[in-house]
Amino acid sequence: MEQIFVVMLIALAVLAIIDLTVGVSNDAVNFLNSALGSKAVSFKTIMIVASLGILIGAVFSGGMMEIARSGIFIPSMFTFNDVMIIFLAVMITDVLLLDVFNSLGLPTSTTVSIVFELLGAAVCLAVLKIIISEDNWATLPSYINTEKATEIVIGILLSVLLSFALGTIVQYISRLIFTFQVDRKLKYFGAIFGGVAISAITFFILIKGLKGSSVLSSEASFWIDSNQWTILMLSFVVWTALSQVIMSVFKVNILRVIIVIGTFALALAFAGNDLVNFIGVPIAAFQSFQFFSASGQTPDTYMMGRLAEEDVVAPFYFLLIAGLVMVYTLWTSKKARSVIETEISLAREDSSSSEEKFNPNILSKVIVRGVVLIGMGINYFLPQSLQIKMDRRFEKPLLTRRSKKDEPAFDMVRASVNLMVASILISIGTSMKLPLSTTYVTFMVAMGTSFADRAWDRDSAVYRVAGVFNVIGGWFVTAIVAFIAAFVVAYILKIGEIYALIGMLILLGILLYRSNKMHLKKTKEKEALDLKLNQVDIVTIQEVASESSSQIAGVITQINDWYTAIIDGVAIQDLNKLKKSRKQLKKLEKEIDKLRGNVYFFIKNLDETSVEASKFYVLTLGYLQDMIKAMSFIAQNSYLHVDNNHKKLKFNQIRDLKHIDNKLQELFDKIIILFTEENFSDINQILNDKDELISSVDRLIQKQIIRIRTTETSPKNSKLYFSILFETDDLMKSTIGLLELFKDFDIEAKRKSLL
Repeated sequence: MEQIFVVMLIALAVLAIIDLTVGVSNDAVNFLNSALGSKAVSFKTIMIVASLGILIGAVFSGGMMEIARSGIFIPSMFTFNDVMIIFLAVMITDVLLLDVFNSLGLPTSTTVSIVFELLGAAVCLAVLKIIISEDNWATLPSYINTEKATEIVIGILLSVLLSFALGTIVQYISRLIFTFQVDRKLKYFGAIFGGVAISAITFFILIKGLKGSSVLSSEASFWIDSNQWTILMLSFVVWTALSQVIMSVFKVNILRVIIVIGTFALALAFAGNDLVNFIGVPIAAFQSFQFFSASGQTPDTYMMGRLAEEDVVAPFYFLLIAGLVMVYTLWTSKKARSVIETEISLAREDSSSSEEKFNPNILSKVIVRGVVLIGMGINYFLPQSLQIKMDRRFEKPLLTRRSKKDEPAFDMVRASVNLMVASILISIGTSMKLPLSTTYVTFMVAMGTSFADRAWDRDSAVYRVAGVFNVIGGWFVTAIVAFIAAFVVAYILKIGEIYALIGMLILLGILLYRSNKMHLKKTKEKEALDLKLNQVDIVTIQEVASESSSQIAGVITQINDWYTAIIDGVAIQDLNKLKKSRKQLKKLEKEIDKLRGNVYFFIKNLDETSVEASKFYVLTLGYLQDMIKAMSFIAQNSYLHVDNNHKKLKFNQIRDLKHIDNKLQELFDKIIILFTEENFSDINQILNDKDELISSVDRLIQKQIIRIRTTETSPKNSKLYFSILFETDDLMKSTIGLLELFKDFDIEAKRKSLL
């Protein structure tokens, strides 16, 4: 019998490692976004500092493990067999749920997921026990630690409101002090700000966060409790003096020091607070097995009351191994980067792109409109002189031109406040043995500071607010799905026993493999598309032409393939081929549209003498967009015709379309070579054939008109045939317009070279 439970423990150990990887991938944003967003130090330095914080925090996190053992359910009400099913259901659900959010690139709460998974699995087993024993349903609450569970949920919800409010207040005050002229103000206020920030971080993280963990004795904890204000004031004096020395003697920006220490502290708090979410359940299962083995009872009779005992601590080597796995994941996870991008994009100081990650919704529109009206009302009562004075504190200096890649998402003042406020809140929760959601805290602090910093202007606010509500909505979805999924998995494991466990593990492996494969494919597609449509730092018309040439060659190559695929798909009624072409064209159309949306930022990045390059780039993108739209119409109409099971095009119609297809292939092949080699002097040879191409389409249109008057009997066929021909005509005219644009450029370039 015990061999079955050994297999369960092995499965839980494997699931713990997987859960650590998917969990860290999602939670890395919590302690990396401020440092990465502000670009205060190099990426490698940030990663090393965060790794040290994780490792130390993991080793000192033993005091939190009781949440998994007895924080949600009453162990004495369940047998050993019951708790093993609960723990397995929780881990299987957690791995799948977190992987889904990682694949979507959304930050979710590992704390909320583990709490509601424990709740769902425990409620399932409690319901089954009540049904089997025909007990009263009123006894259900006796199986659940309702007091602790309620305390945890309320603590999490309050942390959301408190994080946003504190982040807003502290950032607003900090910005009023420093303005955006940070270097000038640091001379006067930098030492005090450094003393406050670093004192708060070190006191609450390194002192409060470690108090209660296995590293400190009870005497040391008592001494800390008795001398909190003394420690805090002494820390403030010491750090203020050191901050002044660092700035005056070593000429180091104190904000960089705050960000480095804050990143370390927040990583430490994350590991100390959230490690229970990943390995608390497997450790509880391991300890349960130890108690059961020593009891001599059967798994269906041994009650697990000992799990609630205070003297049960997590083994040191488990914590160390978990810390090492977390560090390894931090350095290797690709999904972590997509989650980080979400939070940084929502907190970005200036829109560096017209593209927003989230679409506006009714709620975001109403809130933004309401805030605008409130702002107008406040401005009506405030003296004009005070408004002007306050607005000046938020004026951003004109920045020197630099590449988009090097542009920070926000400045180091905001990054410092993010780290300081989040560290304080999370470590307070840790010291109170409350598993506050680090995701909720850090995300809402970042949103509060960006709101206070006026990062959400009238152009971006509706998108950013929608993004915040999407993320928060995802948190509620996490709770609901976690509860239901863990309930269902626990029921299946209870009914199916070892066979259900094997089946679940196989299914889990398949789903994780598919998820990683799909994410890798999506990443490669994005990288490939970005490579073709990459907006580099170009300032002259020659550089614009050179960069555009590679873009055009790539786009026309795809158009050439897709046109043939669509015509063939219509001819043989291949719905899958048409659907694939339509989907790929939509992606490319979106990328071109994104580039056109970024024209404002492109032009702004050019020097004053590059007006000609700006116009050339705008016209080039316009022609490319027209070409893609024409292809999209062809793909859409063809797909709908076949999908609606309309009559096939007649043989003569297909033959005529293939004739046009062959002509276009010849044209596009020449254009691809021309733009690949950037040999624009050959454009005239291609343009000489343009009249014949356009005439060919006109003849086919006239031919179809005659068919309608004589033999054509299907209006749907005529509609599709005409739409393909008309859009082909637009496609060719846009292509010719593009060629003529580059022909004029080549003539002008040769003229200037002779001067």
